[in-house]
Amino acid sequence: MIRTARNHLSDLKKQLFGQSTARALFSIIVFVLIWELGSKSKDWFGFVTPWLGHVPAPTDVIKVWIGLLTDSSYWQSWVMSFLRVLAGFVTAMVLGIPFGLAIAVSRISYGIIFPSFEVLRPIPPLAWVPAAIIFWPTQELSIIFVTFLGAFYTIVINVLGGARAIDLRYFQVAESMGASKWDVFRRIILPGTLPSIMVGAAVGMGLTWEVVVAAEMISGGGGAVGSSGGGLGFFIWNSYVGGSYEQIIVGMISIGIAGFISSAGLRKLGELCTPWLRKR
Repeated sequence: MIRTARNHLSDLKKQLFGQSTARALFSIIVFVLIWELGSKSKDWFGFVTPWLGHVPAPTDVIKVWIGLLTDSSYWQSWVMSFLRVLAGFVTAMVLGIPFGLAIAVSRISYGIIFPSFEVLRPIPPLAWVPAAIIFWPTQELSIIFVTFLGAFYTIVINVLGGARAIDLRYFQVAESMGASKWDVFRRIILPGTLPSIMVGAAVGMGLTWEVVVAAEMISGGGGAVGSSGGGLGFFIWNSYVGGSYEQIIVGMISIGIAGFISSAGLRKLGELCTPWLRKR
C-alpha cells in the first residue's frame, strides 16, 4: 500500500512538473504575450494588428475578471450551465449506452432502428430548439433536451463502433466453452466497448458545452426559449448587448475552463474503468 501511494505521488509530480506541463505553460505564456502585443499594437506601435487589434488585451480582461470574482451572478451562471450540462450529459449516457449496445448486439434492432437514427443524427442540436419549445413545457427542460441531443448521437455511434470492432474469435471461443449470452455480454462485449464508451463520453461532453452555451444565447438573445435563460451563454449575450467586450472574453474563457475540467475528469474516469489500457 505504501509503495502504491509512493507511485501515485511520483506520477503526480511528473504530471505537475514534467516536460509536458512546462511545454503547456510555455505555449500559454507565448499565446498571451502575442495577444497582448496585438491588442496594444495601436498604442505601442502606431498600427492596428488585424484581428487581435480589435480584441481586448489580456490585462484588461484580467482586471474585469477579478471584479467578477466577487459577483454572485457570475458564479450563478457557472452553476446553471454546469447543471444543464450535467443533466443533459448524464441522460445521454443513461439512454445512449444501452441503446447503442442494443442495436450492436441485435441484427433485428439494428435493421429496424438504425436507419431512422441515421436520418435524425445529422440534424444539428440547435435546429431542435423550436421543436423543444413545443415538446417541453418549460425553458429549462428545452435547454436540457437540446444539450442531451448534443451528446446522445456521439455516444451511441461510439458504443456501436466499439461493440462491432470486437474480434469475432472471442465470441466463438466463449460459445465453444459453453458461455451464456449474459457471460458473453458481461465479459466480452462490455469490457471491449468501454474504451469506445469513454471516448464517446469525452467527445460528447465537449459537444454538450457547445450546445448549452448556444442554447442559452438563443434563450437570452432572441427569446426563442425564454427571456431569463441564465448560464454562461446568457452571460456572454448580456455582455455583448451591454458592450462589455472584456466580459465576453471572460465568458469564453470560463466555458473553456469548464469544458477542460469536465473532459479531464472523464478521461481520468476512463483510466480507472479501463486499467488494462494504462501505459506501463
